Amino acid sequence: MKENIRSLRERTRAFAVRVIHMYAALPDGRVAQTIGNQALRSGTSVGAHYREAYRSRSDAEIISKLETALQEVDETSYWLELLVDAEIVSQDRLRSLSVEANELTAILVTSVKKIKARRPRKT
Repeated sequence: MKENIRSLRERTRAFAVRVIHMYAALPDGRVAQTIGNQALRSGTSVGAHYREAYRSRSDAEIISKLETALQEVDETSYWLELLVDAEIVSQDRLRSLSVEANELTAILVTSVKKIKARRPRKT
């Protein structure tokens, strides 16, 4: 379990670094920078929320933090899609970053479901 946690911490940090590099490579235009700034904000917060979840004191708190990380990675995917749809960046340049966002989404969804399943049911 600790290895999986470390791995996801590293993946979310690496994802943030990749988003930073993507943002730094965007054209200087107002639209590109505005959309890029949104992706930068959401993409770099995924790992921060994951780390907060790791430090949480209860399942409810863990779920809350993981769901926030999930919202942020989903938002990042949206901004990446807009960059492609607006023809600011080619789909080929963002493909691997988008794939990683989708994989992180799947991992976070699974994590939340597993934690929710282990909680006692209220009657």
